[in-house]
Amino acid sequence: MPQDDAYSDRLLAEFLQRSYTAVDGLWCVKLEETQGFDAALELDRQVWEIMAKIQARKARELLGITGDSPAELARCFGLKLRADGHDYDLSLDEETVRMSVRHCAWLEAMERSGREELAAHIGNIVCVAEGQMWAREFGGRYVFSLPRRRCCGDASCEFVFTRTEEETHDDTDQ
Repeated sequence: MPQDDAYSDRLLAEFLQRSYTAVDGLWCVKLEETQGFDAALELDRQVWEIMAKIQARKARELLGITGDSPAELARCFGLKLRADGHDYDLSLDEETVRMSVRHCAWLEAMERSGREELAAHIGNIVCVAEGQMWAREFGGRYVFSLPRRRCCGDASCEFVFTRTEEETHDDTDQ
């Protein structure tokens, strides 16, 4: 049987996106069954922290970005948000990147699986860990905050990266 090269980029992207979100949920649920929720969430945090580093570096490479300006961070993090299936609005100035996510594919996946009651706790751990790693990958001169979250009932998530003069570190540096 001949290989079918007629798969559109959109079809391939949808297939991979679904596989990506499914495997994230599956391994976490299976670990939770044997090790408990707290252990599964801690491992999830560790995995997504490393994934954020990988994604930030790959986004830089794909977009040809070598600097650490707010505009460059916004372009790279925007790629991550779009790849994850999020819709967002961008507000940018010389010191701050503010991305408001109106549609969160991860929250919708939690809702579809009937686990929305855990979403706020997971978002507080995983989304914060991801944002902090992206801040470190852009020169370590950003402080990350997540003042609004859809999983907590807000109309949107608000990812905020604020540029500082000095390199910042937190307890999760490895």
